Amino acid sequence: MSKTTSLTPIINQAIALYGGTFDPIHYGHLRPVEALSRLIGLKEVVWLPNNIPPHRPQPEASSQQRLEMVRLAIQPFRSFRVDTREIEKAAPSYSIETLSDFRKEIGNKQSLAFIIGQDSLLSINTWHKWEELLDVCHLLVCARPGYQTTFSSKEMQSWLEQHQTTQYEDIHRLPAGKVFLADTPLYNISATDIRARHKAGLNCHDLLPTAVEDYINQQQLYL
Repeated sequence: MSKTTSLTPIINQAIALYGGTFDPIHYGHLRPVEALSRLIGLKEVVWLPNNIPPHRPQPEASSQQRLEMVRLAIQPFRSFRVDTREIEKAAPSYSIETLSDFRKEIGNKQSLAFIIGQDSLLSINTWHKWEELLDVCHLLVCARPGYQTTFSSKEMQSWLEQHQTTQYEDIHRLPAGKVFLADTPLYNISATDIRARHKAGLNCHDLLPTAVEDYINQQQLYL
């Protein structure tokens, strides 16, 4: 029995989704997710650029430009791929709907996770149908600089403690239902700052991949 259990993470290796506007994608996205993937042993990370974000202003770059920047950024990573379902959607993309679609495609036994930042976790109770998220996936939470690690609400802190695991093996062993707070590196990088730097004529070599910056310059974005 112990031998069968030890093989579970390999047999049911988790697939993780990571969504955002990526306007533009930068090392603050890439490096924590890369570290998380190595830490947990994810089978695949699916990047989901969205067309119409429900909780923030419409991005400056077009949907196709942001999609191309994601493709350029993840090209060196064998286990990363991009999915276009949200970028092609003409309505706001809600995480629970996208995750439910993936769950239908992969079946009920495959481990499915959703990568978010600590800032998103602390506001997750404002999300559309947030109570249903753990029915379809795990939550993998990347650390974010400047954000607390606990909820101010006792009810939400109780929810977290009920579902939290400190064992990454649980993410592979179970198809959904757990919250894992990952000790990922902190990068104080924001797309807002990158856009401001470009408007000021400053380079961003240390903030995002060269291929992405070259594309930004070629497309004359954020001027």
